[in-house]
Formats: sequence, structure tokens, C-alpha cells
Amino acid sequence: MSEKNILAYFKSPEEAESVSRKLQSLRVVDMSIDRFSRYGGGFTSHADPASGLISSLGTAAAGYPDAGVMAAADPSASGMSHGGSGGPTGRDILLTVVVDEGSFHQALSIIEEAGGVI
Repeated sequence: MSEKNILAYFKSPEEAESVSRKLQSLRVVDMSIDRFSRYGGGFTSHADPASGLISSLGTAAAGYPDAGVMAAADPSASGMSHGGSGGPTGRDILLTVVVDEGSFHQALSIIEEAGGVI
């Protein structure tokens, strides 16, 4: 039987992990959960606002020390976005699933019911 791939986006690792447990009952060939960023780089902040040690606006606002210029241009750096405190907002968790073709539509249904975006 052939295989199908699914890329689904979630708002938190916990959401993706919950779906991955449900998908285990299907014929899953491979599955992974990863966090991604539109700018690359890590998610570790080198900012310490209490001491005044902030390496860049991008680091302080979004936690992207390796992509400070691009992160500083992001709307979340202005403090005027709806984005909450610290880190990226939206769907930055990627669930990648490879399933047998016979389980494909059932896997899609499980992901969509849990709020994943395909």
C-alpha cells in the first residue's frame, strides 16, 4: 500500500502531542513534532530586561537572538500586536505524519477535529 504525508500546524506542542497519541491507533509510518520560526535561529532569549542587558530589540521582543534585524521589524516588536508576551504567536508547531493511504482521510479528520490546520 502507498503512503501519504500530512503537514499540520498547531498553536502549542501539547495540542500536537494530543493528536499524535490519537494517530498512533492508525497505521502511522513516521511522525514528528517540531517548532519553527519564520526567521530561523533559536528561541532562547539572551535578554535580561531587569539589568538592562538586551542585545537587540528582536531579542527583547521576540526571543530571536540570531535574527535580530528581521525580528525587530516584526509587528510583535512594537508592542502593538495582539501577540501576547514573549515568543512567536500563531501556529508555530508542525506535526508531520506519514500514514498508509487507507488511513489518510481518518488521520485528516482527527487532526482537523483537534483544531489543526492542514
